[in-house]
Amino acid sequence: MSFVLTPPVQTAVPVADGRSFPVHRIYCVGRNYVEHAIEMGHSGREPPFFFLKPADAVLAVADGQTGQMAYPSLSSNLHHEIELVVAIGRGGRNIAAADAAQHIWGYGIGLDMTRRDLQNDMKKQGRPWCIGKAFEQSAPIGPIHPIARTGRLSKGAITLHVNGELRQKGDLGDLIWSVDEIIEHLSTAWLLQPGDLIYTGTPAGVGAVNKGDLMEGRIEGLGALRVVVV
Repeated sequence: MSFVLTPPVQTAVPVADGRSFPVHRIYCVGRNYVEHAIEMGHSGREPPFFFLKPADAVLAVADGQTGQMAYPSLSSNLHHEIELVVAIGRGGRNIAAADAAQHIWGYGIGLDMTRRDLQNDMKKQGRPWCIGKAFEQSAPIGPIHPIARTGRLSKGAITLHVNGELRQKGDLGDLIWSVDEIIEHLSTAWLLQPGDLIYTGTPAGVGAVNKGDLMEGRIEGLGALRVVVV
């Protein structure tokens, strides 16, 4: 096949065993912890909703390394959101929650970085808020850990420190919609594919970061993700 332009390099995330996980799409779940929903002006078990980031929004950080995220343009209110990321290894449509685990390849620690001022402006105007979520390096992520090694993750501490100060703290067991339910809902709207990443939502405590700030996210059983804003 002859291309008129050089095809883009395949986006990939390191795997804990040294291999690489190719990224197809990035799905994100909004307001999936009760306390975060409340701090964003909502409450209760609302039907899940989703937004997407482009695959090349990934900022892949190898184990033991510190990623460098450039402070994005147009914004003066960049927010952190620590999240469990689910890596899909087997695709499908209309996947039942009871079968969802068969489609999970592994798990990682991710940050859904948000230009909150731009997102809020779009909300006020009733416009799509991709500009607040889907920009370059807006999806930092650490190594993917195979489910064959971790087992299914349905509970465990999830935290984020900024410059050593605890900002976010929760437990995976507090998800409003479980990982299995998320996969069930997503697969009714999209054909899930191998290589898809699902950012599953963030606990309360989201807030702003500035140039020079060091974010350190941890999820029990998955180690740490460190990213500095430059």
